[in-house]
Amino acid sequence: MTNASETAGAKHSASAPRGRAAVAGVNWARFAEAYALLAATIALGALFGLLVPGIFLSWNNISTMLGSQAVLVVLGLALIIPLTAGDFDLSIASNLTLSAMIVAVLNAQLGWPLLAAMAAALAAGVVVGIVNAAFILYFRIPSLIVTLGTSTFIGGIVLWISDSNTISGIDNDLVDWVVVRHLFGIPLAFYYALLLCIAIWYFLGHTTAGRRLLFVGRGREVARLSGIRVERVRFLCLIASGVISSATGILYAGTIGAADPMSGQTFLLPAFAAAFLGATSITPGRFNAWGTLIAVYFLVIGITGLTMLGIQTFVQNLFYGGALVLAVALSQLVRKREPQEFS
Repeated sequence: MTNASETAGAKHSASAPRGRAAVAGVNWARFAEAYALLAATIALGALFGLLVPGIFLSWNNISTMLGSQAVLVVLGLALIIPLTAGDFDLSIASNLTLSAMIVAVLNAQLGWPLLAAMAAALAAGVVVGIVNAAFILYFRIPSLIVTLGTSTFIGGIVLWISDSNTISGIDNDLVDWVVVRHLFGIPLAFYYALLLCIAIWYFLGHTTAGRRLLFVGRGREVARLSGIRVERVRFLCLIASGVISSATGILYAGTIGAADPMSGQTFLLPAFAAAFLGATSITPGRFNAWGTLIAVYFLVIGITGLTMLGIQTFVQNLFYGGALVLAVALSQLVRKREPQEFS
């Protein structure tokens, strides 16, 4: 009896330190993995602060970067919702352009009240989401193909209703509430993006519906066998993506005070780069709101710093394209190279 107790105690004593070391090692490894991108963002900002002294880290420059890139943050957040469910949405940028153009045409050209024009733009986002979901779910067409097609179709509609021209003259109230008004020296656009980030973080991490969405993204058949209505979840995700993309268009119209039929497409690649790069941070291996926000400002700091150093404008394409490929590769490494199911 005594020998057995001693043996068990010896085993316990030997295993306890190894267990504590393993737990401590895993915690530190996960901590470093989760916050590496945040640390890299701070380090990159500090580096450009040294290279461009007195300008890069000035409050005016920081405020401009935070406010001007709120559109990209919101578009990236719109994208991570269908990505979490395992669907691509390539129509987000076209949806942004359509929404901005609807506000411009209805408000500036036809004299609609601003709120009515904004409501019409959001309704257009709902329609785009429903069309995407109908073709993807009913006809069983891969989301990549469907949303590529709707993106091109929407682009044609935008050129039609705008006559291929930039439309200015949007109600100044929209501009006031997006970029003119400041809180702590930062345009309100940044706080709108921050509030949406908090809402999506809470939804995905602290609600039953959010956990179902994560479950669907991990494995649709397993989720279906567990009683989750997978098609309904994907349907709602695509509509949410459409509505948030439309809201991004309203924000964009408020940022520049006009609607351009072409410039919205420039946000597509950066949004994907931010979503996949964000999936390597905060909650590694999962598309997440805070990671996306940090990724956007990591990219923005890099491009702004290089631009201030006099690097030519083509560096923006190099930076975004390289970041997307690197981010997808890192995301796969974090997921232990597990295949991701995108339909």
